[in-house]
Amino acid sequence: MKVISSEIVISAVKPEQYPETSLPEFALAGRSNVGKSSFINKMLNRKGLARISSKPGKTQTLNFYVINEVLHFVDVPGYGYAKVSKSERAAWGKMIETYITSREQLRAVIQIVDLRHPPSADDVMMYDFLKHYEIPCIVVATKADKIPKGKWQKHLKVTRETLNFDKNDHMILFSSETGLGKNEAWAILESYM
Repeated sequence: MKVISSEIVISAVKPEQYPETSLPEFALAGRSNVGKSSFINKMLNRKGLARISSKPGKTQTLNFYVINEVLHFVDVPGYGYAKVSKSERAAWGKMIETYITSREQLRAVIQIVDLRHPPSADDVMMYDFLKHYEIPCIVVATKADKIPKGKWQKHLKVTRETLNFDKNDHMILFSSETGLGKNEAWAILESYM
């Protein structure tokens, strides 16, 4: 897809704040600081549209981005080690669960994992959650540029085995530095639209 326009529409915390539209939506989930914002910026050819922070837990709302007026990316708060209170994390979890399980426009969840490391217990829990609710999942194994090309398949195998990956889902090698996987990601997203 050639991205001509993209902008943030709204930051929402409850269903009545979601955009009233029938556009297909793709949620982006992943550990805090795994590279969701970098993924969004690379996919949209925009620097700084999604704010990148070295501080975990920066995204605290559901951020809706409209792309070419034909679809939404929905950036959800990162899970895992964000330095916030347990009650705040629980509220984020509820907000994410409500969105993912009840939003009719949601076509798939893009789960971002770091190719350099085996998926965390939180990554596995998120993937299992999506499988339980029969929500299509596109696993994006990012930071591929940080690993020698000859070791990519070994790292992908670890990711597949740790997640107990369902062959009906998609897994993409990705680098927000080099653009590796960007065209493949768009092709998969278009197939869900």
